Amino acid sequence: MELVIVGSIGYDDIETPIATGSDILGGSAVHAGVSSSFHLPRTPEGVRRVGLVSPIGSDFLDSHQSKLEDLGIDFSGVEKLPGKTFRWSGRYSGTMENVQTISTEVNVLGDFSPEIPEAWRAPNVLFCANTHPASQVLVLDQCPRSEITAIDTFMLWIETEFESLSTALRKADLAILNEEEVCAISGEDFFMKAIGPILSGACLHGGESAGSGPSGLVIKRGSSGVFAHLPCGIISLPSFPISEVVDPTGCGDSFAGALLANMSQRKGILNDIESMRDAMVHATVTSSFTIQGLGTNKLQGLERGLYHARMDSFRRIVGL
Repeated sequence: MELVIVGSIGYDDIETPIATGSDILGGSAVHAGVSSSFHLPRTPEGVRRVGLVSPIGSDFLDSHQSKLEDLGIDFSGVEKLPGKTFRWSGRYSGTMENVQTISTEVNVLGDFSPEIPEAWRAPNVLFCANTHPASQVLVLDQCPRSEITAIDTFMLWIETEFESLSTALRKADLAILNEEEVCAISGEDFFMKAIGPILSGACLHGGESAGSGPSGLVIKRGSSGVFAHLPCGIISLPSFPISEVVDPTGCGDSFAGALLANMSQRKGILNDIESMRDAMVHATVTSSFTIQGLGTNKLQGLERGLYHARMDSFRRIVGL
């Protein structure tokens, strides 16, 4: 498998100033999976290149599974369990930079212990989306032959599971975090000051004596774009200008999915600044489509001509 994504599959109820929807197919694995499958479509022989690992409940619709499989996503790492599928409800207002969580129902995700299929344990890229840090450690330990490992997290885990999160960060090659998370992990108010202590491990549990942090850090800054500190150097890109934001849910996960899908095609990419910049450009453009529809609706039917036109426009904006 070229890209293995471990995260949540769920249903979202979303309210924004522009649109409202219920029982929307969501979760970090879904957003990252749909995004990455656009960049890693099935081979001419029909081989699926993106695999998901997650639990779903007995209420998960067969039509939603079929929809994801039709996009080229391998569902054989998804386990159907008795009980209800993970559910989240949120409300956005104003500029939609922040969300008010109305409810979170962990359901079958709560006691799930991920088991990576044996055939998937040496992927080009392994992505641990924002699940419990202990589960992330378990997954990383199952896949020591992954060429690149990447990790995301969530404010709840920073506040309540910092020790296990620190362990997971030390085991990953790349951390893909938002600006608020980076500052919370480091204890710094400014993200630029947070980078050094995270990479060195100084601000993680146990300090530098317990080991360094990830090799690279990608910081998602919302409408301010993205900043990356990598072994190959520093990359900074603006966001793509969108006049009307419909739903920011999963934008960061779709960014990560596109980034990692493009990284999966190039060996040694963390030491190649031009290739990393290109992957980040693809990720930025892909996530700009995500926010123009509820859930993954905009990405599911994305036309390649429209995508490449926006890609060309963004390259002109940033002078590439």
